[in-house]
Amino acid sequence: MLPCFSKKILGVDCPGCGIQRSVALILHGEFGAAFKMYPAIYTLLLLFGFLILNNFFTIKGSNKIIISLTSITVLLIITNYILKFF
Repeated sequence: MLPCFSKKILGVDCPGCGIQRSVALILHGEFGAAFKMYPAIYTLLLLFGFLILNNFFTIKGSNKIIISLTSITVLLIITNYILKFF
């Protein structure tokens, strides 16, 4: 795993800390543990999957879907980051 430079230099987790381990857990079939590690992992995967799909096919209302998925993902990332400090 790649080290987190902000944690190494500043001693504080960054908002992306845990995403690599979460992906590794998904690849090993540990879906619940992946969610506990990084709650935004599933919305991120859904968002990236939709963005790739949207490049190949025309999807009606794709802008609203992308904005919604992005908003949910950012909200989960920020909430998880804040909760790490408590």
